[in-house]
Amino acid sequence: QVQLVESGGGSVQAGDSLRLSCVVSGRTFSRNVVGWFRQAPGKEREFVAATRWIGEITYAQHSLKGRFTISRDNAKNTVYLQMNTLESADTALYYCAASDYGRSPSDPSDYAYWGQGTQVTVSS
Repeated sequence: QVQLVESGGGSVQAGDSLRLSCVVSGRTFSRNVVGWFRQAPGKEREFVAATRWIGEITYAQHSLKGRFTISRDNAKNTVYLQMNTLESADTALYYCAASDYGRSPSDPSDYAYWGQGTQVTVSS
């Protein structure tokens, strides 16, 4: 059993930055992958970034052009998503999710556990 709670979203202006946090609780992690996804109105859920809980391997959506960076603090059971130079197109509900094996880190169906999401709204 895994629970995830996102926070850090809000309303900002284009060009601003935000850091989202995802606190993970439940069973001990040794092989899980934790990822960030986003979903805008009328669009499919989109992969943003993911990290293995153990080790340094990360995955990222190339189209984000390096503006978004995932990181984690294992001692705090927290995964972060640093979002810089935000654009109106980044407006979406951002979800944190956990996968038992992470065989397909960019595939939403690979994740069994999801948070409720945190809203990011970027105004131009």
